[in-house]
Amino acid sequence: MQYEDTDFGPFDIAESKANMAFELYEDGMIPQALEQLNTALELNPTNSAWLFDKALALDAVHRYEEAIEAYEAALELCPGDVEILNCLAVDYTRTGQYDKAIEIFEQIQQIDPRYEPCYCNRIITYTEMGLHDLAEQMFYLAQQINPSCALCFYNIGNSLFVRGQLKKAIGCWIRTAELEPGHPQINYRIAQAYWGLSDRVKAREYFLRELRLNPGDVEVILDFGLFLLEAREVDPAREKFNRVLELAPNNPQALFYLGEIALNAGQIAKAKEYYDQALRADSTIPGAYYRLAQFAIQDRQAQKARAYLISELRNAPDHPEVFVSIGSMFLALADQPKGDQPWPVGLRRPPIRIGFGNTDLEHATHCIKRALAMDRSNPDAHYYMGLIHLRCGQVQQAQAELAQAVEIKPDHEEALVELARLYDRQGRYADLVCCIQKARAAGVRNRILDRLGRYLWLKAALSRLKGKGRRSQA
Repeated sequence: MQYEDTDFGPFDIAESKANMAFELYEDGMIPQALEQLNTALELNPTNSAWLFDKALALDAVHRYEEAIEAYEAALELCPGDVEILNCLAVDYTRTGQYDKAIEIFEQIQQIDPRYEPCYCNRIITYTEMGLHDLAEQMFYLAQQINPSCALCFYNIGNSLFVRGQLKKAIGCWIRTAELEPGHPQINYRIAQAYWGLSDRVKAREYFLRELRLNPGDVEVILDFGLFLLEAREVDPAREKFNRVLELAPNNPQALFYLGEIALNAGQIAKAKEYYDQALRADSTIPGAYYRLAQFAIQDRQAQKARAYLISELRNAPDHPEVFVSIGSMFLALADQPKGDQPWPVGLRRPPIRIGFGNTDLEHATHCIKRALAMDRSNPDAHYYMGLIHLRCGQVQQAQAELAQAVEIKPDHEEALVELARLYDRQGRYADLVCCIQKARAAGVRNRILDRLGRYLWLKAALSRLKGKGRRSQA
């Protein structure tokens, strides 16, 4: 035949590789598709379409930084291509380069004001920047071009959800589901919003809708397990977490919450094993080291508890309650002498001076200060700061922090007790009476406060008797 002996040139081979890459991409074989595209681009590096396809493939496997490089290379060959620009701006958003993303979106708007994705995707960028008014502006601009864009309703729903406007978010997401019934995880998002509104019936309905459509979605199964656990439906929650492990055997969250279930059932050894497994799967998972530290304190293993708490501190999210919890445990350890034996019962604890090697107290102080820096209205943070001042012999500062805890939370039993004890030791009986009255007004019934109240009553009664004796003698 005429063409039997014809050798195909490098550009023909490159075209063949690119076509094969497209087929592999369609079949979900992304690494193999990338391999074929890289070969094609080695043979013909000036093909902007292949660079664009490579960037899309990199996006599919979440390699966004590399995708950005490919999009930028494609733009050098094809400047002003709005589709490439749009994808580049989206990846700038994904990597937190918001200023660059906005600049690109505005460039698209100048090139083609009717290109709706540049408004739709900008909703996400402004939402992540916390500029929700601008996000709404982009939504309305997009609506003028395409009032039936499911993604626009989804994106503005996210903005509303972040702002706590859950009912409006639900309305937007229901509209997304109407326009695009197969939109990924849309029923799950609606379930989360109803959960946030404490409408457990609707939340359950939408969780189940999502799982009927996508029974193997690990994220949804895990969150539904938490939903069930919060509702004290322990057995169904356990089943969901075990189902997650069937699909993802080393899922650290599922292992951690199975540990929580075992702990609440009093199965300590089983709980420890789950926490250890969770940490082997992901050493950065919050909570597991904290639980193991609690066990170590109960077992009088102070050094081990310290090591666990320091590890937890590295993993802890920036949340005041977390820092208060960790700080309280360091404070408990600060009362123990060196080694793993607890402080002897009945032995008076001397004031502890920060900066003289008591690292437990220093860690506790650091944690509580972090909590207060994030939330000055946290009563427990003020309470534990009061205890820290007491342990340092700083009585006035301790009193101020304890009083602040009671001011924020009038029924804070522990703060009221410590404050009452402080007034009693100082002989400030008028303040002690006021403290006990506050406790009773707040509905706090406490054995120590009752004892101090009886002591004050007896002291007043004895004073009256002495007064009568002096008058009779006169």
